[in-house]
Amino acid sequence: MGTLAAFIINSVLLGVGLAMDAFSVSMANGLNAPWMSPGQRLAIPLTFAFFQFLMPMIGWFCVHAIAEAFTAFQRAIPWIALALLAFIGGKMLIEGIRGSGDASEEDVTLSPGVLMMQGVATSIDALSVGFTIAEYHVAQAFSASLIIAGVTFVICVAGLHIGQRFGTRLAGRASILGGVILIAIGIEIFVKGIFGA
Repeated sequence: MGTLAAFIINSVLLGVGLAMDAFSVSMANGLNAPWMSPGQRLAIPLTFAFFQFLMPMIGWFCVHAIAEAFTAFQRAIPWIALALLAFIGGKMLIEGIRGSGDASEEDVTLSPGVLMMQGVATSIDALSVGFTIAEYHVAQAFSASLIIAGVTFVICVAGLHIGQRFGTRLAGRASILGGVILIAIGIEIFVKGIFGA
């Protein structure tokens, strides 16, 4: 029982650590789109949770199947995350600056493609978790990834709610703030990945 409790606690803590970038991006999405539909409100945390589940499993598989190639690919992870988040954040920033400052429901679009890019960008570092859970059997790795996904979902729902609350107050400037947040997250992932800060 003690071993199971330790496994769950470790997985939850891992989930909290990994979900922080997804939380920030969810908050940025909420800022940018305070009037989004219920479907979008569900799609955002579900997408982040899915990728936070998928990436550790891919990492686990890579460690067991193609360890050398995976180690080489790991060096590219901070660059990929920076490029994706800088692209999405830059786009939001430009749209916010060009916009009239009069946000409305019609102005707000978070396409499935953008959401997928955000999901990959915020979870790509979770590939490294494959090394952390390398000694797990496949069922344990699956369970840990599922717990990480559950934690991510809850945290992203909270981030989205916070972002929407402030987004309705910030109106047109929310897109600019959201873009700045995304770029900052990209830089943070990059600095941590390259310099181990």
